[in-house]
Amino acid sequence: MSNNYFKDKVAVITGASSGIGRELSMRLASRGACLVMAARNADKLEEARTACESSGGKAIGAPTDVAERSQCEALIQKAIAACGRIDILVNNAGISMWALFDEVTDLDIFETIMSVNYLGSVYCTYFALPYLKKTKGLIVGVSSLTGKNGVPTRSGYAASKHAMAGFFDTLRIELKSAGVGVTMIYPGFVATEVRQRAFGPDGKPLGGSPVQEGKIMTVGQCVDLILPAMEKRKREVVMTLKGKAGVLLKAIAPGLVDNIARKAIAKGR
Repeated sequence: MSNNYFKDKVAVITGASSGIGRELSMRLASRGACLVMAARNADKLEEARTACESSGGKAIGAPTDVAERSQCEALIQKAIAACGRIDILVNNAGISMWALFDEVTDLDIFETIMSVNYLGSVYCTYFALPYLKKTKGLIVGVSSLTGKNGVPTRSGYAASKHAMAGFFDTLRIELKSAGVGVTMIYPGFVATEVRQRAFGPDGKPLGGSPVQEGKIMTVGQCVDLILPAMEKRKREVVMTLKGKAGVLLKAIAPGLVDNIARKAIAKGR
């Protein structure tokens, strides 16, 4: 991978204050990119922004709730005002859940998850698209293996990630003649804070992780796979051997894939 590919490119990254978004921002900053970083938590966003500038890149913080259409528009306009163009849009902001559907007592979590994960990506992409067409830029959607296969306890999350997949797969076809690339990222379990913030059945954050965090992919390992995919403008990246096997097996042995998903959740890895 070239160390100069991202130099001076303008990248807008949502969910940039922690996890995959923060690590990706740090890596792009160290390669000389100009970053416009978005997240809801202003304090954590400022800490991440400062760390990125210390890594050698220019970084601008834009506190944003991607579930709000007007805030997505403001984010993109701030990027244009500050940097003059957009080369890369990374739709990474997301929220999850951990609850069997028949145990859910607060249905609002489904609307919230869809608003953040799916509609947030739609809004940011809509407002950034005119500028991405000018640069023949790249749209990145950070999804999940649940965007390929359903997973127990994750019904609303899986639905939002399936929606993302359908939306961006369609855009890839529509935007080919305009020279805008679309890269979809499908990680498995990654050691981030997303599970601590995930909704439980009552709509409140879990506060702890039901996953064996020490036995799953680190954010560094995840970003190691994302960066070359962005540079090569790959169609998609399905992470982990189990994930790749699941995609292949789903067409010929869907029941087996269901069992694999059930066991993975039971083991928490």
